[in-house]
Amino acid sequence: MSFAIRASFGVFQIPIAEEFGWLRAEFSLAIAIQNLAWGIGQPIFGALAEKIGDRKAIILGALTYAAGLVLSSFAVTPEAHQLYEILVGFGIAGTGFGVILAVVGRASSDENRSMSLAIATAAGSAGQVFGAPMAEYLLGIMSWQAVFVVFAVTILATLMVLPMMRAPEPVNRAELEESMGAILKRAFRDPSYTLIFLGFFSCGYQLAFITAHFPAFVTELCGPILPGGMLHGLGITTTSALGAVAVSLIGLANIAGTLTAGYLGKRYSKKYLLAAIYTGRTIVAAAFILMPITPASVLIFSVAMGSLWLATVPLTSGLIAHIYGLRYMGTLYGIIFFSHQLGSFMGVWLGGRMYDIYGDYTMVWWIGVGIGAFSAIVHLPIREDRAPVAA
Repeated sequence: MSFAIRASFGVFQIPIAEEFGWLRAEFSLAIAIQNLAWGIGQPIFGALAEKIGDRKAIILGALTYAAGLVLSSFAVTPEAHQLYEILVGFGIAGTGFGVILAVVGRASSDENRSMSLAIATAAGSAGQVFGAPMAEYLLGIMSWQAVFVVFAVTILATLMVLPMMRAPEPVNRAELEESMGAILKRAFRDPSYTLIFLGFFSCGYQLAFITAHFPAFVTELCGPILPGGMLHGLGITTTSALGAVAVSLIGLANIAGTLTAGYLGKRYSKKYLLAAIYTGRTIVAAAFILMPITPASVLIFSVAMGSLWLATVPLTSGLIAHIYGLRYMGTLYGIIFFSHQLGSFMGVWLGGRMYDIYGDYTMVWWIGVGIGAFSAIVHLPIREDRAPVAA
């Protein structure tokens, strides 16, 4: 549910900009700040979960998330939206991957951890499947302000499942005795940790740019949906509806892609799998922007990119758990995730900024292609051996 709401923000780009007469960059900056706040909040909530408990951290995250959504529904200036999206970003951090994957990682055996992390990651994609179309549907029957309030109630309702959550901690004695400061110092001195940090930047750039701008991109640049075709027969008659469906289709394809990555991560080198995923993303993005933008190419791109979408998450988090252990996995992954969200900030903000300057997204798209290739390369030198625990 957390990711369903987060994935829907791109659908609000045009309605909010049109209501207030804003430039595209104004609400884009709000979404960019949301992503940056999410990145800053991730290691904070990871550390909180390790200090005060997973449930308390998740409750705090959900309350923060709901508060940001409700306050955003009353915002009438770009600055207000940008301020309140800080709360939304911190809320996503408290209910998202950093906290949840640490719980799942501790609850899993070494043999099954990659697959367990993949299943949890796929749940985020399942939210994305219906988040954007649901937002599009709700916008057809109520104001965007009311949709934000509905989403706030939804995220609070998820707290009802917390009593069923169990989080065993199968960590060894040496890990339990090692302080957070010691593990952080060990990780920061390790070149492999730095390479993982750098590599995750492009993942955030590409995903956030597409989530925030792809619905508007498709609405404005895609060729018409012709009567009598398959999409028209399914009730998808406008490029606006196709844009929302494209985000949903990315999420649907990613469920299969993420589960496949988890399965392969149990059997093959995670760093080489990550390099292959980033190479695949680079090729898919370059091919799409070089071709005419048609309903067919949008659907093909959505399936292809979706299959690689969050496949990096179980592999990256699993790699961190394998190298540095489980005790402070939430904090260590949270710091790596900050790089992801720096990329997210740049992708969303540059998307809006470049659109306002050039009238299209071509330049920012090619930047994403370039840094995707960079990420494929930097994963290759990573040492995948388990780092020794300090005595």
